[in-house]
Amino acid sequence: MQMGMHTDTERCVRAVRSKDARFDGWFFTAVLTTGIYCRPSCPVVPPKPENMVFHPSAASCQQAGFRACKRCRPDTSPGSPEWNQRADLVARAMRLIADGVVDREGVPGLAGRLGYSTRQVERQLLAELGAGPLALARAQRAQTARLLIETTALPMARVAFAAGFASIRTFNDTVREVFALSPSELRSRAPRRQGASTPGALSLRLPFRAPLNPDNLFGHLAATAVPGVEEWRDGSYRRTLRLPYGHGIVALTPTPDHIACRLTLSDLRDLTVAISRCRRLLDLDADPVAVDEQLRTDPVLAPLVDKAPGRRVPRAVDEAEFAVRAVLGQQVSTAAARTHAARLVTAHGDPVHDPEGGLTHLFPTPETLAELDPETLAMPRTRRTTFTTLIRRLADGDLHLGVESDWPRTRSQLLALPGFGPWTADVIAMRALGDPDAFLPTDLGIRRAARDLGLPSTPAALTARAAAWRPWRAYAVQYLWATDSHPINFLPV
Repeated sequence: MQMGMHTDTERCVRAVRSKDARFDGWFFTAVLTTGIYCRPSCPVVPPKPENMVFHPSAASCQQAGFRACKRCRPDTSPGSPEWNQRADLVARAMRLIADGVVDREGVPGLAGRLGYSTRQVERQLLAELGAGPLALARAQRAQTARLLIETTALPMARVAFAAGFASIRTFNDTVREVFALSPSELRSRAPRRQGASTPGALSLRLPFRAPLNPDNLFGHLAATAVPGVEEWRDGSYRRTLRLPYGHGIVALTPTPDHIACRLTLSDLRDLTVAISRCRRLLDLDADPVAVDEQLRTDPVLAPLVDKAPGRRVPRAVDEAEFAVRAVLGQQVSTAAARTHAARLVTAHGDPVHDPEGGLTHLFPTPETLAELDPETLAMPRTRRTTFTTLIRRLADGDLHLGVESDWPRTRSQLLALPGFGPWTADVIAMRALGDPDAFLPTDLGIRRAARDLGLPSTPAALTARAAAWRPWRAYAVQYLWATDSHPINFLPV
């Protein structure tokens, strides 16, 4: 699979004929005779090749006048893995659009965050995706609207504004145009609603590309959970979320074919962003087949991949939060890092009400932490300097960590901070910034695994050997870590 797959007609036709779900989200099939567009795995009889046109995005299909298929629901496909494995302008723009930036700040805000002109951003998105930022954001609003229509009992007016539409008329017109049904017709056709129907409480299904191994993914999140902010309860990972319009509490539960997601939001306008961040946290838009095929080419990694394929990289819902926690975890145990973070949360986090109990705070912002007295930090003076410098740079805006971050540039900025070595910069790149090729050759767990497997164990030699694993070295880290008996590698009981 590669960039611009929709231009390879022969390959797309093969994928459609085989109903291969691995390609869902990579491209969309528009059918000229019916005027609808589908995901490659649509269960209906495939149309004739001459009646198929392939598009790189749902927005492109909608721009061309096609409606979403009612059988395969292409708007619910996993997102394209391209945006998580690339660091160019288009990929960074797509990550920001998924995070709701166009709805909140408009196209000028999107362009400003990327450091390009509005015209440059629009031109590049149109060239690669067949749609500009407004059309892409509109397609996302339509998907959010459908989700609210089908899973809640909210009045349609509230659905419209929660999904980001400026008016009820625009909401009605968009839903009819995209789905060929009115909002009320969509609701009447939806299956019985699950979960609570009270405003702000939603039960959703987050799709992913199979296989997905939940062990290290949820094991890592549970083992490093900060009390008050995160917990593992009744088979679910739960945490608080700081969102643009308010806050939320999410419970994520692994199942064989999807991730069950329960969201409680103080403001429904945050729904799209909350879903995007949960998907990012669990790396749900990854392409595990492509990753595992590459890593299997190494005879040492192949048995690890075959034993438990589909490992994901546990990421983060807040990049600045993770950076703070990475510093707190320097040269201490997982338990000690949790203790340090819990103290900060109790003293400086914003209190929240959890109807289920257990969660008490949002993780404190850099601006709040910048006001604390460094002498109150129970850590060595050198690490205290590292911590306060990071907080100050984040609070002042001199250092920005976000979904749009340029990975090499940000890594260089991190390495320039006092007390930041390769391990801290690379673990932030891997888990907070989402770089799929970030590597941790100095990590003790990685070096121990390498030694036990007969791989080079010195950082330089291991880095040289790992060149064959590119561009998926962050996933190789997960397979190497999994050779150890640490709790991060096991789904909690």
